[in-house]
Amino acid sequence: MANRTLLLFDLDGTLLDSAEMILECQRLAFTAIGLPVPSRERGLSIVGLSLREAFVELVGEHGPVEELAEAYRQSFHALRMQGAELERLFPGVKPLLAELAASEPHCLGIATGKSQRGVRAVLGSYGWEGVFRTIQTSDDAPSKPHPGMIENACRETGIAPERTVMIGDSSFDMKMAKAAGAHAIGVSWGFQGVDLLRETGADEIVEDFDALSTAIARFG
Repeated sequence: MANRTLLLFDLDGTLLDSAEMILECQRLAFTAIGLPVPSRERGLSIVGLSLREAFVELVGEHGPVEELAEAYRQSFHALRMQGAELERLFPGVKPLLAELAASEPHCLGIATGKSQRGVRAVLGSYGWEGVFRTIQTSDDAPSKPHPGMIENACRETGIAPERTVMIGDSSFDMKMAKAAGAHAIGVSWGFQGVDLLRETGADEIVEDFDALSTAIARFG
């Protein structure tokens, strides 16, 4: 594996345009327990953290974190079962993943604040079973920006951190990459601004999926 590159993708805000799904689930969760719903900006600022850590950020350690997390899970599941059109791929995702998956030097993985159950639902929705060699979630390691997800992925694939690229839209992704000794590519189309990505360690920032493909090839 010494000459292979591990490409770890965040999901929400990087591959998935899921802002409306996340915000609707937050709205339903906060409404269910009678709390004011966070603003759009505040609600999206915590995307990337594990569910519990996200609600700690929103209501504090001593707030109704577990109740909110459970209400969010139930809302998310209900919307998925209803086939709600609140989550879709960003344009350019499918061809890039197909190109990378067919390229021998690349090993693809996921590092996300979602649960394993949530990731499996995404993979099934888009026919991505077998595309990703390693799937690291909030079930498997501490929440981003702790480096555990990347460390687990490197151990599982046998690829060193210095041959690993973390691709994400949040400060949590960038900090996690730096803590693990990986290369960090920030994407500009997600839920956090590019200035914050730069401040938190992005080695480079790309504006679209063509630029991302070029950046990956350059790293390799």
